Amino acid sequence: MNPTPHGDDELGPEPSPLQRAGGLLAWTDASAPLVRAAQFARRLAPPERAVGGASTTLDRLARAIEDVNAERPSAVRELGLASVQVWQAMSRRHRPDSTAPIAVTILFTDLVDFSRWALRVGDDQVLELLSDVNVVSERVITDRGGHVVKTLGDGMMAVFADGRHAIEAAHEVTSAVSAIVLDDYRPALRAGVHTGAPRAVGDDYLGVDVNIAARVCAAAGPGEVFASAPTLELAGTDGYSIRRRRFRAKGVPKELKVYRVVPRYDDGGFAGQ
Repeated sequence: MNPTPHGDDELGPEPSPLQRAGGLLAWTDASAPLVRAAQFARRLAPPERAVGGASTTLDRLARAIEDVNAERPSAVRELGLASVQVWQAMSRRHRPDSTAPIAVTILFTDLVDFSRWALRVGDDQVLELLSDVNVVSERVITDRGGHVVKTLGDGMMAVFADGRHAIEAAHEVTSAVSAIVLDDYRPALRAGVHTGAPRAVGDDYLGVDVNIAARVCAAAGPGEVFASAPTLELAGTDGYSIRRRRFRAKGVPKELKVYRVVPRYDDGGFAGQ
């Protein structure tokens, strides 16, 4: 016959301090008064609002919080969702109105004669080169205070708040990309810079000024940086030599002046031609 347990052995081992704390938190989280108080706090927070069609990080965070203890009332869940709503409201307050033009300098880059080389080599080499070019370009653009909007096959679009930083980034990118070598092929990048007031739509920018910037880039040759007159008026020309180029493009105002911009490395300052 087995001996009968006596004393504390009948109740099992004593719970650890961590287990007791966890139990207290679980009881507190499910406490009806606290849940009601958290729900009231959530109602006081700004309402949730969809922002664009794409799911944002905050949207994903809200869904993750909703899944926590979804089967029972939870004060922590309610407070977490209230915090996300406040965060979303603050983000909307600082997000540009997509219906209003935004003054920015737009940079386009493009690999010259890339398609001809790509037809002669395999996809692996093409992807490797594009990856190297994009990594170098994004690093330079970010370091100069710009923001990469999107990659466009063998090109890239970025925006800057400062026109001079855009010109400096354009020169650094063309130089950095020219140092890349893949199987005896050395890519040549061209760049175009234009300042205007496009409209921010989601993560993209749309409008006539975006098209103008792309046309300015397309007019440049290998290793060249072209800039429109509006950009140079804001950025200044100290430290650069400029030469006006013949420029005509569909959808671009005929009076727009475009210049090739070359850094000057002497102490003589700017020389306009």
